[in-house]
Amino acid sequence: MKISILTLFPEMFDGLFSHSILKQSQQKGVVSYNVVNFRHYAKDKHNRVDDYPYGGGGGMVLTPQPLFDAVEDLQGQTANKQKSRTILLCPQGEPYSQQKAEELAKEDEIILICGHYEGYDERIREHLIDEEISIGDYVLTGGEIGAMVIADSVTRLLPGSLGNDQSAVTDSHSTGLLEYPHYTRPAEYRGMAVPDILLSGHHKNIDVWRRQQSLRRTYERRPDMLESANLTDEDIAYLHSLKSKNK
Repeated sequence: MKISILTLFPEMFDGLFSHSILKQSQQKGVVSYNVVNFRHYAKDKHNRVDDYPYGGGGGMVLTPQPLFDAVEDLQGQTANKQKSRTILLCPQGEPYSQQKAEELAKEDEIILICGHYEGYDERIREHLIDEEISIGDYVLTGGEIGAMVIADSVTRLLPGSLGNDQSAVTDSHSTGLLEYPHYTRPAEYRGMAVPDILLSGHHKNIDVWRRQQSLRRTYERRPDMLESANLTDEDIAYLHSLKSKNK
């Protein structure tokens, strides 16, 4: 997979792609990162990429020409333009989720556009991109942090990125529920013991316990997620028992 990022501050990504899973994934050939300063596409003699908004108002607006040229150049480097997906990082976009990360991980290439200043010329939204994504209901200085979030969350879903590909499958939100609690050695620490079920070696019972713990944790911390979770009859019965105990 190829992840291209259009930004005015490419140096912000140096640390991100030089450590941990993202570095290892690139070394293994699972993913390649291409960070591009779209100021290099500006045709203005001062390399300006922004201008005052028509109609007045505060702040500067990104002009269309540099971004159009940058995206078209990247698409021209792809054998099939239909295989690239162009995304605008914007607080007006679709809220980002694990399900969206899983969807993007199936693409051959994604192009992430990081905005700055007051906003984008509307023609960028209407004629250049495929979609807009927001990582939360708040405003950041630019889209770089949002692009980092997407790059990280998508990369770890790619086969071969993690030491165990099943790790991503059981993550919080991947199953529609929050993840169950984990324990490791020692079996007892300062009087705090690992649950006996995890030491039993009975894998079927452990699976049941983990599922119930995921349900409990989701019920207690994010009950809104249960409305769209894929629940079995056993799950529903367990949730009813939790609600009865809390009455």
